[in-house]
Amino acid sequence: MITKELLDDVLHGDYEENLAHALQQTVDAYGIKSKLEIASFLAQVAHESGHFKFRKENLNYSKQSLLKTFKKYFNDKEAEIYARKPMAIANRVYANRMGNGDESTGDGWKYSGVGYLQLTGRDNISKYAEFKEADIDDALEYLQTLEGACDSAGWYWHSRGLNRFVDDFETLTKRINGGLIGYDDRVKLLNAFLDALPDDEEELDPNWDGQL
Repeated sequence: MITKELLDDVLHGDYEENLAHALQQTVDAYGIKSKLEIASFLAQVAHESGHFKFRKENLNYSKQSLLKTFKKYFNDKEAEIYARKPMAIANRVYANRMGNGDESTGDGWKYSGVGYLQLTGRDNISKYAEFKEADIDDALEYLQTLEGACDSAGWYWHSRGLNRFVDDFETLTKRINGGLIGYDDRVKLLNAFLDALPDDEEELDPNWDGQL
């Protein structure tokens, strides 16, 4: 169902067969089965990963972006000092939460977003490592591979029961993003995947037009 041709068509790129194969393995492994579930999963993961280009969170923020995105953590002067310093930014904004130590430990950077759905924080990455029966450092390395980035997205989706929200894409987005950042693009991707994917074998709801 998930093929290179489908990814190329929807995302207007030239994607690896390996990516399509890994995504298909992921949806099979984590019970993402219906057309709407698969389209919702692909749309959210594609948006979060920059169309599957990024497996590590980009924290190279300008002063203005820091004040817009992380205004809770920076005043004007601090934003100027931290701007364009990804490691320092991560250690500041992810300190003392999600299982991380304080800013001086470097946990914020070490456990910043990784994988196609960007698992963030020592707690989340530790849970994934436990699931894979791996050491946390080995899990971090695996998360930055194509297979690990796909698999961790499926694990995140399944562990939080996100299939149950696919009929409410706004709520689904909030469950993944914490808000509605990039919502219009997510919906555009959803509808494109719905158009491209084959219909489910079972009878579809005749009152649903396949669009959100």
